[in-house]
Amino acid sequence: MTAVVEPPVARLAALPGVSTASRVAAKAERARATGRVLPVVPALAGLLPEAGLRRGSTVAVHGGTSLLLALLAGATAAGSWSAVVGMPSLGLAAAAEYGVDLTRLALVRHPGPELPAVVAALLDGVDVVAVQPETLQPAVARRLSARARHRGAVLLAAGAWPGADVELSCRREAWSGPAQGYGHLESRRAQVRAHGRGAAARPTSADLHLPNSAGQATPAHPAPSLREATA
Repeated sequence: MTAVVEPPVARLAALPGVSTASRVAAKAERARATGRVLPVVPALAGLLPEAGLRRGSTVAVHGGTSLLLALLAGATAAGSWSAVVGMPSLGLAAAAEYGVDLTRLALVRHPGPELPAVVAALLDGVDVVAVQPETLQPAVARRLSARARHRGAVLLAAGAWPGADVELSCRREAWSGPAQGYGHLESRRAQVRAHGRGAAARPTSADLHLPNSAGQATPAHPAPSLREATA
């Protein structure tokens, strides 16, 4: 009688914990393939459930616009349409350097008191809508999140947002590049932390260059300790 040898992958998947991880990875891949998750740049994928921006979710971004632009870059590069509302200081040159496809980006710089109506209308037809929420009442913010869920859009908040599915916070360090008081800015390190609800309940973090010398978001190696730096 010939013995049946189980494939190595099947044996690996049968180990405790590995099968669960395999199912999660397969689920995330299926979600991306069906368009239920919008892609992000590789440096940010590990911070988000299903390695991207899930349609219908609200993501609150704290710590400046660099992280917000990095999130928009992956989505627009993959062909999604995005809009930014109520952020008049957003720089198009910086957005382009981060990889945002400006031909797929709509700007509503000064919506005034019509901001909720503008955001609601954009959620009906745009894949990703980024908004400055400072003037929004919590009840209005929750209604906009509900609309995003219903329409399958992604709502990015540049600041605190009640009931956000994912919270991304960015702590940035000093720029590198100038030496002895002169020179060009090259890159800036940042630690990005993520937490939220459901699949995002377990906090995670990543050390990034935000931006790197090319103006993009890329992984950064851990900063050397004092002992290593003086060795």
